[in-house]
Amino acid sequence: MYNLIRKEVLTFFSSLAAYVVIGVFLLANGVFLWIVPGGDNILDSGYADMSPFFNIAPQLFLFLIPAICMRLFSEEKKTGTLDLLIARPLSSLKIVLSKFFAAFLIVIVSILPSVIYCITIYLLASPAGNIDTGGIMGSYIGLVFLASVFVAISLFASSLSDNQIVSFILGMSLCFLLYSGFDYIASIPYLFRLENEIGYLGISSHYEPMSRGVIDTRDVIWFMLVSGVFIFSTKNRIDIS
Repeated sequence: MYNLIRKEVLTFFSSLAAYVVIGVFLLANGVFLWIVPGGDNILDSGYADMSPFFNIAPQLFLFLIPAICMRLFSEEKKTGTLDLLIARPLSSLKIVLSKFFAAFLIVIVSILPSVIYCITIYLLASPAGNIDTGGIMGSYIGLVFLASVFVAISLFASSLSDNQIVSFILGMSLCFLLYSGFDYIASIPYLFRLENEIGYLGISSHYEPMSRGVIDTRDVIWFMLVSGVFIFSTKNRIDIS
């Protein structure tokens, strides 16, 4: 299992597309946080606060994570190597988990450079160092859980098609629907009595408190359950393919 995780990570970073995807993610973050005027511009806000980064990250994850995961199973199907992979002395669940952890590790590597923003804010604060370190750490934990759910969803999307572009579009669409879709449904006037219940099913209602550094056990369990559902859905899809 370790060898498969290592293979997937090395394969990803051996292609130019990997650096383009991560570079665009980091560039977009930097542009929105430091250059583009508006509520998400840290310099315009006048506060030594990382919350704009955690507000922007989910929207950028909608592109980053499906792009990372789109090839994981679709390429195996297209080249016919999936059957060879299944024939190895590894269960289908271990194969899925290996690809999940490989993609998850790549996402974490993509997030790590954002520590530079923390250091910058730390130095810009008045007095220097006057920032909510505990809140920022809690927000990063929330971002990690969000990444795990998006990876699980995008991995499932990759198992549905042998075309990487189709897998990317499916992954992005599913992530968007599960992140914001329930909020739109809850806003329908006829469903106002069920607004809280419907909204609770969406990812955003669980991520938003964590993005502010508030870690609730119920939200953690919810993220783990949803990730598990999509991981086992991917396993079942591989078993019947």
